[in-house]
Parts: sequence; C-alpha cells; structure tokens
Amino acid sequence: MKSLFFLSFLLLSGAVFAGSVDTVTVYSSSMRKNIRCVVIKPDNYKNKSLQFPTVYLLHGHGGSYNNWINRVPDLKRHADTYQVLIVCPDGAFNSWYYDSPVDTAFKYETFVSAEVPAYVDSKYRTIRNRNGRAITGLSMGGHGGLFLGFRHASFFGACGSMSGALVIEYITSKQYGVASRLGDTANKQLYRAYSIMGEMERYPKDSLAIIMDCGTEDFVIPMSRAAHETMIALKIPHEYTERPGRHDWKYWKTAIEFQLLFFRNYFNQQGAAGVAKTRAL
Repeated sequence: MKSLFFLSFLLLSGAVFAGSVDTVTVYSSSMRKNIRCVVIKPDNYKNKSLQFPTVYLLHGHGGSYNNWINRVPDLKRHADTYQVLIVCPDGAFNSWYYDSPVDTAFKYETFVSAEVPAYVDSKYRTIRNRNGRAITGLSMGGHGGLFLGFRHASFFGACGSMSGALVIEYITSKQYGVASRLGDTANKQLYRAYSIMGEMERYPKDSLAIIMDCGTEDFVIPMSRAAHETMIALKIPHEYTERPGRHDWKYWKTAIEFQLLFFRNYFNQQGAAGVAKTRAL
C-alpha cells in the first residue's frame, strides 16, 4: 500500500518536475563509427538507490537521434511522470533499422537492439531484463519498433508502433530508401522476410505486450489496419487504436503519451515498477 501511494504521488506530481537530457556518443563496433543518442532521465534519477525501466524510442524516415526531444520537449516531463528512461538512438536517414543484406555498412538492427542497450545498461541504472525494456517509434521507427520487438523478444518485453510504415513490400518508391537496404523490389520473399508482416507469422515464444496506433487521416493507416487484422487472424494479443490525426508531430505528441502509459502499466504488471518497488524495500 505504501509503495502504491508513493507511485501515485509521483504520477500526479509529474507536472511539477521534469527530467534531464543527456546527448551521448555510442561506438558501433559493427559499423565502426560513433553514433549519437539522446537519453532522457526522470528528475529523481539523481537518487542513486533507484533503478528504472527503459523505453527505446525510434525516429522516422529522414529523422535523427534528436528529432523526438526537439519536437516533443514534453518528453522530459513524461520521463518523470512515468518513471522511465527514454532512449532515442540514431537510425540514420533511412536505415529502416535493418542489418542490410545488400549494404554491409548498415547494421542498425544490431546497433539499436544490442549496441545501444549494452551502452545504456552499462552507464545508467536500468532494470536489466526484458520486463524492464520496451521499444517503439513513429513511421519508419514504428516498423522498427515492432520488427525489432518481435525479432528480439527475449530482450524487449513490450513493443509498439505509431503511424507505422509496416507493409515494407509496398514501400517501393526510391525516395524512402527501402530498396537501398533490401535490394531489388522484385524479390518479394526477401521483402516479406524483412517486414513485420512476415515476422508476425513467426510470433516469438516469449509473449510480448504490443501497442499500435494511427491517425484516421494518415496516409499509412491501411498498413496499421493490415497489421491489426493479421494479428487478430494469428491470435496475437495486442492493443490497437485509431484516433483523429495525420502523419505529423501534432499526432505523435499525443500518441507517445498514450504509449508511455501502456508501457508503464506493463512494467508495473511485470514487477519492474522501479521507483515504487525500490522505495518500498
């Protein structure tokens, strides 16, 4: 009861405090280069007795590591409200978060799912198991959130997508760069293998907490609906929401708060409550 009261107090008082932002450099041994990331800490991270769950938040096509914090500065407040670390890795202009089978210079699946978390877990007080990790993102990052969440379900316990560009085999325009990562668009089998639509058919043995949402006026909403319908057909538990909105930051500013609440509830259910659990000891 005491711990629940304390967590409730923190959630209700989140507007009073705000987290802090670190910009860090992570060396990718797979790509042999330094890559920037943003790490957002809750205000009470300064209390060295506490550990925190982590949400990995991916940017979209054409974005970079600082997109989220520049566009949604409220993430500092959200980190405090939901008592999480928020990590925004750089996924390059159009990596699609793949280890590219045609361009060995692009290994962003390894970077985001292994190298960045290894750095974060070594430098920050994180809950270092899948019950304390989630991954999500917008558009290209929405595909990355689900794709990496499914493929690395032993590492991430929850995953999500906001306005996800999910049906990769349909994204053939050169402006989006998928062909630069996967090669010939005629190779439907390869594209299916690198799509969340294909990954769903290999639903991992480790259960996942899954959330998807999309704006009703968004041009990619048919992809979210297709993923939702496929999950229903495959009996994959998930939460799916459509709300008024377009493919823009006005929509994502609202969507991220819903997703962080979903992940906070997941962490609590898994016993990875972090602050409340630690303070109750």
